Amino acid sequence: MKRSGTATLPLHYGKVPPWLYERMSVLGLSIVEVILADYGKNEVLKRLANPFWFQSFGAVMGMDWHSSGITTSVMGALKRSINPNSKELGLYICGGKGRFSRETPNELLVIADKTGLNGNELVRASKLSAKVDNTAIQDGCQLYLHNFILSDEGNWSVVQQGMNDSDGTARRYHWHSENLESFVDAPHKGIQGINRGNILNLTAAEAEENRKGILDISHTSSEKIMQDFANLILPSHHDVRASDVDLKKLGTLLYMTRETQPENFEELLLLKGVGPRTLQSLALVSEVIHGAPSRFKDPARFSFAHGGKDGHPFPVPIHVYDETISILKKGIEKSKLGNSDKLKSINKLHTIISEAEKKFTPNFNIDDVIEEERQNSWRFGGKTVFGDAEKPSPPKPIQLSLF
Repeated sequence: MKRSGTATLPLHYGKVPPWLYERMSVLGLSIVEVILADYGKNEVLKRLANPFWFQSFGAVMGMDWHSSGITTSVMGALKRSINPNSKELGLYICGGKGRFSRETPNELLVIADKTGLNGNELVRASKLSAKVDNTAIQDGCQLYLHNFILSDEGNWSVVQQGMNDSDGTARRYHWHSENLESFVDAPHKGIQGINRGNILNLTAAEAEENRKGILDISHTSSEKIMQDFANLILPSHHDVRASDVDLKKLGTLLYMTRETQPENFEELLLLKGVGPRTLQSLALVSEVIHGAPSRFKDPARFSFAHGGKDGHPFPVPIHVYDETISILKKGIEKSKLGNSDKLKSINKLHTIISEAEKKFTPNFNIDDVIEEERQNSWRFGGKTVFGDAEKPSPPKPIQLSLF
């Protein structure tokens, strides 16, 4: 497998509120449906196996942009929305967190009976990927989540996560069956987690002689594992800062969606009437669907679609979130009836903004943008785990004194 990257994942506790979880399920399904229609099943698996895209995907759905909680919440929401439609979509999601992870083999055997796939091979793939990341890579992280995503064509991805009890950090591991030749020699698509320097990694290509030595001593078969990866460092701070995002990309997005209305683009006439704030969210959702892999190096930028449940960078704008879902769902329904114009317009929105980036020079203060979003949050039904966004109080008059 190709290397994908590593990233720091601060461990976050707490549950996703129902009002967000419901919407995550619907938006996640809609995004997957569009990717399926435009690029196919294996592309969905490939995206989920990309640590950078996965983190951006979670951020655009309103989860905390940098935390390990994205993994559990995104996979739980996708399983809930995809599995009831598996026959139509050709995708299945097995496993989950804790005890649900141990149900994966049984779930795979049931799916194999329905699809005619080799259930024993799928179970073996699930168990080996978990065994490798939990045992063969001794990085201090014990797995507590395992999801196996499968297509009816037999291709699959694995998204699993381990926690380091000593410091409360997490590492996420990604697998993809494409081009997989061995479970024990550099098999990973990517690993996310905090960089702790050298770790014992018996699957590294450089560890071949070590593996041979172990085999010579034990006279038993041994599992081998990974390779080095590029680093994506996700900081522990909760707020979104200028250093966390690509200002050129974000600045272009904000300018094109706020200052330039769709009426000025013939290609976007079908989105006429959509407000600037919804257009901002649609553009980021469109990028998650159609963007090239190089565009997901800064997951924090995607939190400017629907904020974050803890209020960073701003409360989740429920009205905007619902309008984004509505536009996507209507586009999908019309596309199934042979009219894909609306979905093409959303794709064109991403293309136009990407082209504009080439000539754009960022000249704005990201803190001002965030503050404006927070001030207007109540207008868009802003919500966090702490409650509803309130209308800001008018500034108090200056009290003058003669003394």
